[in-house]
Amino acid sequence: MGNDTTDEIIRHYTVAEEASRLRTGWFQLEYARTQEIILRHLPPPPAKVLDVGGAAGAYACWLASRGYQVHLIDPVPHHIVQACAASARLAEHPLASATLGDASRLQHSSQSADAVLLLGPLYHLTERNDRVAALREAHRVLRNGGFVWAATISRFASLLDSLCRGFFDDADFVPILDRDLAEGQHRNPTGNLNYFTQAFFSSSG
Repeated sequence: MGNDTTDEIIRHYTVAEEASRLRTGWFQLEYARTQEIILRHLPPPPAKVLDVGGAAGAYACWLASRGYQVHLIDPVPHHIVQACAASARLAEHPLASATLGDASRLQHSSQSADAVLLLGPLYHLTERNDRVAALREAHRVLRNGGFVWAATISRFASLLDSLCRGFFDDADFVPILDRDLAEGQHRNPTGNLNYFTQAFFSSSG
């Protein structure tokens, strides 16, 4: 990930309240559905899980509370502070670790994890080479028979969000939407947090 992209994403998430997002509105459905999918194949605790791009620890702390050995990795310092605070409230089963890190260069041994979550990196890595590198790293650290859960964002996300929230009324949003639909490369020069931050939106996600 380029320095400019990293800096922009860090600025966004230092201000945006990611820690509470999954507890509000329709994001609660996202959270519940993702939990259901993960539990279908996750081996029993105390399996080792890497939550790469785990943000403020919503999924990491949920799994830790169930007895899993969870290591959270995220590039945003504010997220690490929030994850550590959330972990401290899990007296019996805190996170195994919460550290700054890069999805394409994981500081974990090869074949050392039973599962890897990539629920953020693939849409924040705007270059294909970086996305491939993140997937290769997940494969490297994964034990034979382990699982990777990866999330993407659809190229039509901005269009659907516009229909629901009236962003069409803002002329500054139109070129953002046009580029999303044409290229899947989402850029927000407006400073409006509602319009997200630098991202890659998949044509099949």
